Amino acid sequence: MPSTAIPYSPILHRPPLRWPNGARVALWVVPNIEHYEYLPKYQRIRDPWPRSPHPDVLGYAQRDWGNRVGLWRLFDVTDALDIRCTVSLSMSVIQHFPAILEGMEKRNWELMSHGIYNTRYHWNFTPDEERAAMEESREIHRRLTGREQRGWFSPAITNTLNTFELAAETGYDYVADLYHDDQPFPIRTRTGKLISMPYSVDLNDAILLRHGEEGEEFATQIRDHFDTVYAEGAEQGRVMCIALHPYWVGQPHRIRAFQRAMEYILSHTGVWLTTAADIADWYNAQHLPAIEAHLAAREAANG
Repeated sequence: MPSTAIPYSPILHRPPLRWPNGARVALWVVPNIEHYEYLPKYQRIRDPWPRSPHPDVLGYAQRDWGNRVGLWRLFDVTDALDIRCTVSLSMSVIQHFPAILEGMEKRNWELMSHGIYNTRYHWNFTPDEERAAMEESREIHRRLTGREQRGWFSPAITNTLNTFELAAETGYDYVADLYHDDQPFPIRTRTGKLISMPYSVDLNDAILLRHGEEGEEFATQIRDHFDTVYAEGAEQGRVMCIALHPYWVGQPHRIRAFQRAMEYILSHTGVWLTTAADIADWYNAQHLPAIEAHLAAREAANG
């Protein structure tokens, strides 16, 4: 990927981004509904289950619990608060577990591809192998939902130098593999229009799990993060992403803290609770021409 694919632009120097109805913050909530292989193939770069010789029953069972129990508890909270989510989805989930697909379709959740399995990393994929994974994702989504898939997020965050070109080539509108901004941003590709969608590896319950933090600490981070971007959004619209994993947030001792944090956010006016696809559509229609003109002017001024 050439260095010019994602031009530098300080957020406060850009044309003001305005969300629908004057909202300050576009909020997308992203449950990572993943499937991990019990006995994955050997991969030289990274061991999916490094804790023990395979099978790692503890690691696998923890994640399997998320799909058996935690997700259904999360459904209860999102139903109570009328939260429509964008799922970071291992596409094998909806092949193996039709009840999960039914639950997501019932709620009209958006299904963004997170690869096929979260134990099949793309770092050492050839372009043809990575393209095939994207095309397989789109085919699974099309066959089981009747819709075209809009977004791509590499499994286990294992994108390559070819990911963005291939995502545009295979028909995706946005990617979530970059964490470099608080607004969507155009990615220049040879084959089509593509934008980055601000995902979060900071406001992410899986990161807290690794550091031994708990539900109330996550809830505090959610509220503090929101307070900051909400204030900033008065002048320059922001995106806020809350990344979730049902095996963590769905635990009985954590779910209520998350619910209280969401109730706090939703008590404010000027919050657009939406999906990644809707953010992309609004951005492309209402703001992309202005940001492209801004970037062209910056490049002309810099020679």
